Amino acid sequence: MNASPVPATPVPVEADIERLREIPTLYARLQSELGKRVVGQEAIIRDLFIALLAQGHCLMVGVPGLAKTLLVKSLAEASDLTFRRIQFTPDLMPSDITGSEILEESEDRRRAFRFTSGPVFTQLLLADEINRAPAKTQSALLEAMEERRVTTAGTTRDLPRPFFVLATQNPIEQEGTYPLPEAQLDRFIFSLQLGYPSAATETQILHATTGAPAAPLEKICTAQTLLDLQQMVRRVHVPASAAEFAVKLVQSTRPDGGSAAAVVKRCVQWGAGPRATQSLALGAKVAAALDGRFNCSAADIASVAKVVLRHRLVLNYRAEADQMNADRLIDELLQGMKR
Repeated sequence: MNASPVPATPVPVEADIERLREIPTLYARLQSELGKRVVGQEAIIRDLFIALLAQGHCLMVGVPGLAKTLLVKSLAEASDLTFRRIQFTPDLMPSDITGSEILEESEDRRRAFRFTSGPVFTQLLLADEINRAPAKTQSALLEAMEERRVTTAGTTRDLPRPFFVLATQNPIEQEGTYPLPEAQLDRFIFSLQLGYPSAATETQILHATTGAPAAPLEKICTAQTLLDLQQMVRRVHVPASAAEFAVKLVQSTRPDGGSAAAVVKRCVQWGAGPRATQSLALGAKVAAALDGRFNCSAADIASVAKVVLRHRLVLNYRAEADQMNADRLIDELLQGMKR
């Protein structure tokens, strides 16, 4: 039986191209506006914007005080999106996220259940320190992320669109936490690592945060604008060479594969799955559109490789002994593919 042909990405027509040309300008305005509040996180802002247009959720990993919460709140304000924050704690229950049915009595003494929506019913959700909640609560959020709907008491309710989750993890204070399983990490399109600022940047942060309160941010776009652009970026073409590069890169992370490098066979327990290939393509489409192009390239795939793959690789004890981390491994794989 012959396999069904893979549908090609529709070539952008003139109307689509005009909309795609809005993306670099929109991003420049958004970055400028966010720069009024957040200092020294230009690369993170770019990655968040790419993930937002790619309709993916992000995991942000960094020590306290690196403006993760401020960045997300500012992004919601400048994008005119509704925003809610959940502070994850060990006693948080799934209904605290999704909402619950409440029995109410009317004036005529009739009783009926009324649904009270939880904080997940928003357009931009900050899941702060997601690894502090137990697995049952984490799974409630992860299901909403995947399905973009919530089912309670047999009734399914759609979440607002766009729906974008930014979950943070604190890499320190791991005692008493519940790290996300590797299979669940795969649901995040990107994993973003926030490092300490330089001395010059930290000086800017000091002056910016200890003076007068910051002024409100200008509304750069609307939810409908983002929804339209999310559909437009999917029309950016992925040529055969870029698709082959993405597939080859992901397959090279699998230690039992024929194309696995020696370092992968030695240091990797589990490689990335098919979702990684899809995420590379979607991220590359937005990266190309940001550069004013309507065809993505292998360079666009490589530009998002670390943020797509680093949380999808399960390294073994040999990697720890060799002081090999996911980012170094991805760099070696990309170098090997250039030869």
